[in-house]
Amino acid sequence: MAQSRPTTWFITGASSGFGHAFASYALAQGYNVVATARNPAKLAELSAQAPHRVLALSLDVDQPGAADKAVKEAVARFGGIDVVINNAGYSIVGSVEETPEKELRALMETNFFGAVAVTRAALPTLRAQGSGAIVNISSLGGQLSYPGFGAYSASKFALEGMSEALALEVAPFGIKVMIVEPGNFRTNLLGGGTRAMPSMPEYQATVGGTREFAKQMHGSQLGDPLKAAAAIELALKSASTPLRLQLGDDAVAAVRDHARKLLADLERWESVAVDTKLEGATSSAKPLS
Repeated sequence: MAQSRPTTWFITGASSGFGHAFASYALAQGYNVVATARNPAKLAELSAQAPHRVLALSLDVDQPGAADKAVKEAVARFGGIDVVINNAGYSIVGSVEETPEKELRALMETNFFGAVAVTRAALPTLRAQGSGAIVNISSLGGQLSYPGFGAYSASKFALEGMSEALALEVAPFGIKVMIVEPGNFRTNLLGGGTRAMPSMPEYQATVGGTREFAKQMHGSQLGDPLKAAAAIELALKSASTPLRLQLGDDAVAAVRDHARKLLADLERWESVAVDTKLEGATSSAKPLS
């Protein structure tokens, strides 16, 4: 469908880190930006960059109905939405046993259910337009995990599973879905964006190194969030937009190594895996492709 209005990016968690960088990048391209955050006062600097092209909204993705309200305000202001970036989220460091259920559920509520709520709120508009893109910010931790990052990876694994199905569901409507898997970028994720769980001495040997890594890495990450924004737009404009886009040499290396190990295990155990069929059984169901 032809578009006669300026491009509009809708970004959650826009007050800092990736979200702020995505918004600043979009504004530099001349786009409209719907910048959302739990505390809209933190969006003042973004609004000052281009007052007529920024709609700063309060949005707590955990709150029922909040995403629908924000999307309606965005469409009323700019006439539509073209790129939805689900960026709001945080991390947890702690072993599975060290992470209370309340903390795990709260993390899933923001990182997974919050992104789903925004996606569902935006889809009717994108379908009516016959165009648009949903960009879900995952992590290299959405493909693999490390000791102490089980909760965070669980939230990103869930987001990736939903996104993979969604991409197939909405492609006929002209909507793209892309999962972004960054490595370590210069954001506040490992600072104020990470909650450290109370440590147990039993897990010092396995999780202690992860806790120390998070402390040391904060502020020294090599990734540039503005370059991440440019890479995302480049991929979205491509005729062959990838389902998953790794960002950073650390993400590329980690995901490649993980994939190789997965394939090696698949080949090593293939004979055992396929020798599990009921003898003489047949099926009339067509396999998913």
